[in-house]
Amino acid sequence: MASLRIAIRTDASKCIGTGHVMRCLSLAETLSQQGAKVLFISRDLPGNLNAFINKKGFDLCRLPVSEIQDLNLDWNRHATWLGVPWRQDAEETLGYLQNWGKVDLLVIDHYALEAGWEVMLRPVVNRILVIDDLADRPHDCDFLLDQNFFCGFEKRYEKLVPVHCQKLLGPRYALLRPDFREVRATRRLRTGDVKKILVFFGSTDPTDETTKALEAIRLLDRADISVDVVVGIGNQKKETIQRRCKALPQTHFYCQVDNMAELLADADLSLGAGGSTTWERFAVGTPSLLIAVAHNQEEHSQDLGSKGLVVYLGRSDQVDRKTILKQLERMLLSPSRLLAMESAGLKLVDGLGTKRVTGFLLTTAGEN
Repeated sequence: MASLRIAIRTDASKCIGTGHVMRCLSLAETLSQQGAKVLFISRDLPGNLNAFINKKGFDLCRLPVSEIQDLNLDWNRHATWLGVPWRQDAEETLGYLQNWGKVDLLVIDHYALEAGWEVMLRPVVNRILVIDDLADRPHDCDFLLDQNFFCGFEKRYEKLVPVHCQKLLGPRYALLRPDFREVRATRRLRTGDVKKILVFFGSTDPTDETTKALEAIRLLDRADISVDVVVGIGNQKKETIQRRCKALPQTHFYCQVDNMAELLADADLSLGAGGSTTWERFAVGTPSLLIAVAHNQEEHSQDLGSKGLVVYLGRSDQVDRKTILKQLERMLLSPSRLLAMESAGLKLVDGLGTKRVTGFLLTTAGEN
């Protein structure tokens, strides 16, 4: 079979974060290694990752930023994330793909896009894959991927996608980079004792959970425990956080790392957001205290907590440094609980999700 031609429509920005682009990059890298030709289509929004996509060696169509403010906000709660009216986005994407040529598969990972946009792209694509987490809007797609864990997740999209749509649901399809699978295979055995804590609340951390966590660790006052703090280049308070880290013993500051798998595997406990890093933690068995920093993180964080897979502290506006401190103190006295969380996480996410999705797409996406 001829190599697949795959286009990916996704964005990163200060508002969106980087998780959508990063998981698409994981998929794109594995697909390209199997011979697929991959094109990214992303808008030049503030805080985008377009230069990073280029650095990774992928072709990229940069959609321009618009000055238009009327985005018809009543149709989608995330409409502003797109930066332009959805019809304009569809027309721009359609025009570029008509010039690019045959598209075997269009991948869409964007909360601001739904069935109307997808219908407009149908004339130039063979199949459509939607990557979603929200299950809050209809899609016109052939495949739907939701890597998250929800109670009753098998039925979330029943009335939102066509009958013929094939659904890939759950953490077994988590789109992780290959290094998580590699680090998992050689990870050290934990004992349940906490000697190192990792703090990471996403690339931008808009609610500044990192500072809350550092304050809790300062109050914990355990100089025998080392701390790794990771922030993204888009974190607006990174300089202040770096100064705080310098003032704490055994605390190391990192900005925009490319070895997250190693840092997570080296930690005995993590403090983080309920985003895509959740599956990275599970893949290497790192027990987690989670805080939901966005609306779309609340439901699955609650469900994970109810199953004992994580300790869910609540929404960011419900959590302060004392809440974090109290849970830290409890976890330090609960080595058996930490080991149980490690084992459960490793069972839930085996690190093979990207390989599974790639194999499925290479087998089915090119069919007529």
